[in-house]
Amino acid sequence: MAGGAREVLTLQLGHFAGFVGAHWWNQQDAALGRATDSKEPPGELCPDVLYRTGRTLHGQETYTPRLILMDLKGSLSSLKEEGGLYRDKQLDAAIAWQGKLTTHKEELYPKNPYLQDFLSAEVRASVLNFLTRCHNPRVSIGAEASIRVWSDFLRVHLHPRSICMIQKYNHDGEAGRLEAFGQGESVLKEPKYQEELEDRLHFYVEECDYLQGFQILCDLHDGFSGVGAKAAELLQDEYSGRGIITWGLLPGPYHRGEAQRNIYRLLNTAFGLVHLTAHSSLVCPLSLGGSLGLRPEPPVSFPYLHYDATLPFHCSAILATALDTVTVPYRLCSSPVSMVHLADMLSFCGKKVVTAGAIIPFPLAPGQSLPDSLMQFGGATPWTPLSACGEPSGTRCFAQSVVLRGIDRACHTSQLTPGTPPPSALHACTTGEEILAQYLQQQQPGVMSSSHLLLTPCRVAPPYPHLFSSCSPPGMVLDGSPKGAVESIPVFGALCSSSSLHQTLEALARDLTKLDLRRWASFMDAGVEHDDVAELLQELQSLAQCYQGGDSLVD
Repeated sequence: MAGGAREVLTLQLGHFAGFVGAHWWNQQDAALGRATDSKEPPGELCPDVLYRTGRTLHGQETYTPRLILMDLKGSLSSLKEEGGLYRDKQLDAAIAWQGKLTTHKEELYPKNPYLQDFLSAEVRASVLNFLTRCHNPRVSIGAEASIRVWSDFLRVHLHPRSICMIQKYNHDGEAGRLEAFGQGESVLKEPKYQEELEDRLHFYVEECDYLQGFQILCDLHDGFSGVGAKAAELLQDEYSGRGIITWGLLPGPYHRGEAQRNIYRLLNTAFGLVHLTAHSSLVCPLSLGGSLGLRPEPPVSFPYLHYDATLPFHCSAILATALDTVTVPYRLCSSPVSMVHLADMLSFCGKKVVTAGAIIPFPLAPGQSLPDSLMQFGGATPWTPLSACGEPSGTRCFAQSVVLRGIDRACHTSQLTPGTPPPSALHACTTGEEILAQYLQQQQPGVMSSSHLLLTPCRVAPPYPHLFSSCSPPGMVLDGSPKGAVESIPVFGALCSSSSLHQTLEALARDLTKLDLRRWASFMDAGVEHDDVAELLQELQSLAQCYQGGDSLVD
């Protein structure tokens, strides 16, 4: 049991959600490995919020993610559906049988070369040599491009009740794909899959002492938007009063030439956002794309990252890093903010959709203090947008939750020579928490802001991709090329109820009104009626109006 932790059950729905989730769990696993390091700061994040203890049939203690994931046939590669940690009961029963035993062995998928290299290097005597080799761009980028499925780089053991495969749809090929919202909804209307999900939910929930809620990582661009909508509806019906925070995930970029795929993406995203909003406490789209609509926009850029926007392995790593930061409030050991409280603070007046942003890594150079670094941003909104809602500059923030992590305590405050006048109000503050609160107040006067300052950095050790162009091994930003492997970085992340959502949701509705639905009968045939589209437009426009003007929580 979690021993007093406010447990969270994670649902991963879809293949890109699997990519983000694999990076997320690898980062949790790396943090667990560091927990006993005497050089590390005392534990600020409670792993029991996300993990559960258990015991195998042979008495071995286990510590596995409290996770249910759904994906399609053919998406697991060499990973077994039941995981590799527990022996299969039916297999044990068969071995106990004294009669004739026939074994039929299915041909195994070959392990991805990237994972093979990583695992073989891991058992070598010198891990440092491997880290340096893995972070040589000439070696790693080609290997990273070979990663096609999330199981190619997942390092964490999963419980046998974690993986739920949707066998009626294929991951690969042109036929039998889960492409439309209506298909996804119908999956969880089938007794087989509904009962399977409910059984897994009951298994995890019943062993929790203080379940605070559910976080859903859900693909928005394909039929998993419908799976997510039905899953959120089921959770709302069965676990009333628990928090449900949904992260709607979109890979990028996309191209004008893929007409059907783009139209389906638009429809799935719109239906997913509206239905997930109806059944969740909070919904946040996450994407490195520049737009949710039909018009392609270039992917976002980061000053200190070099990534390939066409590689899900890269995009999902960045989104997982942001997710690992903005979810900090409800994972804290001391004075955590519950999922319900976080959602209530950000979603007042019907604003249940929020945007995310992050600075990855936070640019603290050697010799700088936190006030020095914050002052460099000037009056501009500092973080890179991660919700495909355009640039946040010039938009209004109604409420925000901000987390800054990974800054050494010695750098929190300015070390001015006695008698030196402080160059700014931030330099006059006496604690890092006071500096962060003062900075947010300067940036967004009169806005309700919740802020957290953590010593714990974000882990980016392999198999996290090599993305850092000018960072030292401790994660500090340098002028030149990095020397050695970067294993952890400081990150500045935020969730914001923003007026940018007014334009984004209205633009989504406008794109939908331009569609000739007769041309997309295949989408409609999957279980969506014309009246559903009309209702969708109405709901989108109503949601958009919530973000037009209005007041923040504090006048």
